[in-house]
Amino acid sequence: MKYRTLGQGLQVSAIGIGCMPMVKGGNILYGEAADMDEATRTIHRAIDLGVTFFDTAEIYGPFANEELLGEAIRGKRNGLVIATKFGFGLDGNKIVGVDGSPANARRACEGSLQRLGIDVIDLFYQHRVDPSVPIEETVGGMMELVKEGKVRHIGLSEAGPDTLRRAAAAAPITALQSEYSIWERGVEEEILGICRESNIGFIPYSPLGRGFLAGTIRSRDELAENDWRRNDPRYSEENLPANLAIVDAIAGVAAKHGISNAQVALAWLLAQGDTIVPIPGTKRRATMENSVAAADVTLTAEDLAAIEAAAPMGGTSGPRYGEQGMRMVRL
Repeated sequence: MKYRTLGQGLQVSAIGIGCMPMVKGGNILYGEAADMDEATRTIHRAIDLGVTFFDTAEIYGPFANEELLGEAIRGKRNGLVIATKFGFGLDGNKIVGVDGSPANARRACEGSLQRLGIDVIDLFYQHRVDPSVPIEETVGGMMELVKEGKVRHIGLSEAGPDTLRRAAAAAPITALQSEYSIWERGVEEEILGICRESNIGFIPYSPLGRGFLAGTIRSRDELAENDWRRNDPRYSEENLPANLAIVDAIAGVAAKHGISNAQVALAWLLAQGDTIVPIPGTKRRATMENSVAAADVTLTAEDLAAIEAAAPMGGTSGPRYGEQGMRMVRL
């Protein structure tokens, strides 16, 4: 495994693991529900392969994903970087809007520590920006947790340019997590530049376009009725056929190298900067092993040009979220 350094000197494996799909039912389902034993074996196998970076959040499940990860890393904690997130209000298991208050950060941190079974959270993100709370107040509350030894590093997720600049001026931000992939390149306009200027690592989530770029889904009919992607505008009957051209271009590069579509998509992200660390979501050893192998893939200038021609910034058909989801990003 290769390793990369985020902001504030935090070193992680070049490919991390997004644990969100490792839920049995829960509130966000991609494909079949995860087998919990296989999910645990996937985490253990990733550790064996040198993966050190694992990403979860209190709302995945909710709560169950942190509990799963915590149980899986018991006795294996040394050397791992465990990232989790806060930022939503919760009424029991129901999400009741965003809440970026320091009090909510503290509540979530205490719960996450308990569920994960660890003494300190390595990277604690604000999951979504709360427009009603100044970002300086939010990161100030997060830094109090750092001072108390409950958190090592803080980060943001889906923050817009102005918010990111203000946060970086108020506190040491280690990483920004936002959607970024061959078919979602909006962060290239301004956000990646701010991260570079401010020594903030960048963590792309959904680096495989929620599975689309892997090339295994060619029709909306292949999605189960309860699959979350049925809500994704890019998977709609109107947009999916047009977006298959992107998958076909990726497949052409993959065939040339004898590798998978997923490995091409992840290698493309790694080629965009040495502080970029994608976290593909996985729930099975086979897909995890395939993704992790992308750390050893180097794309040629010709490969990158072919992908650029098929998937220029803004060239994907459809927005990345529905109306409600789009109101919560780049704030």
